[in-house]
Amino acid sequence: MNTNMTPVDWAKRPLQKYADFTGRASRSEYWWYILGLIIVAVVLSIVESLVGVKGMIIGIYGPLTALLWLATIVPSVAVGARRLHDTNRSGWWQLLAYVPYLILLLIRPSAGSALGAVALAGIVSLIALVCAIVVLVFMCLAGTPGDNRFGPPPLGENRNTVAAE
Repeated sequence: MNTNMTPVDWAKRPLQKYADFTGRASRSEYWWYILGLIIVAVVLSIVESLVGVKGMIIGIYGPLTALLWLATIVPSVAVGARRLHDTNRSGWWQLLAYVPYLILLLIRPSAGSALGAVALAGIVSLIALVCAIVVLVFMCLAGTPGDNRFGPPPLGENRNTVAAE
């Protein structure tokens, strides 16, 4: 286990493995990366507000924040897949959190069925929330001890053995 790594090192690791969907990622690697991403997004959002360009893209994002999300979507999905691999689950479980939101984007109310579309959007939103909670729980679980079908433990230790005293 590499004990000399700082939180910044943990946050940079997924960017160094930009599109690597193989292997396993520890909880610390995943969560330090997410924290770093959130901090950068908040700082960029503040800068965009001060400059007056916040909300230019889709009414939500400024250009800097949109570039951040575009630049980090691949490493974010990759580190998520590796994190799920550490819990001996397929990286495809991430779709559980994204698909309901894509369905929401496809729901368009027409003149005659606006109430039905709103009800359907509410149901899909509830499903999306439940799915996101399931994926969040998977990301928080400890990794499987020792090797699993996705490779050796991400920190290099064998969690099945106890150090000899």
